[in-house]
Amino acid sequence: MLVLGLESSCDETAAAVVADGRRVLSDVVASQHAVHAPYGGVVPELASRAHIVNVIPVLDAALREASVSLDDIGGIAVTSGPGLIGALLVALQTAKAIGYARGIPVVGVHHLEGHIAAVQLEDDPPPYPHLALVV
Repeated sequence: MLVLGLESSCDETAAAVVADGRRVLSDVVASQHAVHAPYGGVVPELASRAHIVNVIPVLDAALREASVSLDDIGGIAVTSGPGLIGALLVALQTAKAIGYARGIPVVGVHHLEGHIAAVQLEDDPPPYPHLALVV
């Protein structure tokens, strides 16, 4: 099964397509570094507005890079928190709209748990049980 992943919890808009839970077919990220640099940190309102501009181009690029279309996608995973609420809402609402329109299930993913679970994408993932520390 192909899963579309969407992420917009802070200052980067990202989309990826993953096959069978392990094989990353695409991973596209739009950075907002230049937007926030003059302020010395992330400005939540500017981040939200940049996600609105970036989400569809990033999504299209991820599908194109994976050589698939939305017709091929069997599920959508989207960051549901923690993060900046306005920023989170962009990918979340995009995922919900696509899921509803196409009858595709949408699953919310805890941002920090996603970082921890990403180690399972390695060629030789650590066996369970294992310990992870998020600082």
